Amino acid sequence: MRRARDADGLTEALTDVLSGARARGGLFHRVLLAPPWGVRVQDGTPLSVASMLSGEGWVRHSEDPRPVRMAPGDVVVLRGPAPYVLCDDPATEPGLLIQPGDCCTTPDGVDMCEELALGVRTWGCSPQDPAALLSGNYQLHGDLSARLLDALPPVLVLREHEWDSGLLALVAAEVVKDAPGQQMVLDRLLDLLLVSVLRAWFARPEAHAPAWYRAQSDPVVGVVLRLLHEQPGHAWTVAALAAKAGVSRASLARRFTELVGEPPMTYLAHWRIDLAARLLREQDATLGAVARRVGYADGFALSAAFKRLRGVSPAAYRAGLTTH
Repeated sequence: MRRARDADGLTEALTDVLSGARARGGLFHRVLLAPPWGVRVQDGTPLSVASMLSGEGWVRHSEDPRPVRMAPGDVVVLRGPAPYVLCDDPATEPGLLIQPGDCCTTPDGVDMCEELALGVRTWGCSPQDPAALLSGNYQLHGDLSARLLDALPPVLVLREHEWDSGLLALVAAEVVKDAPGQQMVLDRLLDLLLVSVLRAWFARPEAHAPAWYRAQSDPVVGVVLRLLHEQPGHAWTVAALAAKAGVSRASLARRFTELVGEPPMTYLAHWRIDLAARLLREQDATLGAVARRVGYADGFALSAAFKRLRGVSPAAYRAGLTTH
């Protein structure tokens, strides 16, 4: 019974974080390549997903010294904004650079977008080139929760047998279509692809799951985390949470900080702002209504907390959503 509750708690924690993944204007590309090939991606996007549809490749990330091999069906999640290189061999130097704004250039700055265009969302020198690389990129940090990005390593790889790799065939088929509403379809496929991969990755025994995820199974901290996730708008105090968990305030504060990496009220503040950012995507949601749902007295209190933790006001954040 306890194990079932723990599993439910882990599932809820992962669901809460992954539900914040909501691409808007995400970019997908299919790239056809012949060796030797190398592409340096330095577009500053927060998160990318890459896979070989045919042929093999390698990833070199600027924040991880170990090259990672990619075979067909494998999938790699790359945390930005640090640059990385996709190549046929770890020793191959990149001949193309992907710049901000989805611009492709040579290392000396020559624009190659028009020359390499082979069709809808397809780049390459020849349709007959043997290697096919599929990539999808989130364009905005607001499309992903800060807690999710902080939980991920620079490079995360799953082999074909470790996840539902059949999803790649669906994504590959949709990438080359030019139909009404296609960007919306691709955005949701990018979300589905990321969630599918991360769900499988978190479930692996050897995965370096983040502290907040592992702490869900603790008999004290797990109870508190579930309360904060289920009732973020409640006027929680450390004393109230400690009473619910059956421990003293000092004991809860110490244990929570040790396992999660921050005090309970700090965790709650970040969780409330993550939820507020998600709710602000709904254009008919007023600032006051969002504030009350996530536990602030009014829009002024939410604005102050939002700007402190996100660096922008809710109005500026929402304005940024509408311009993309």
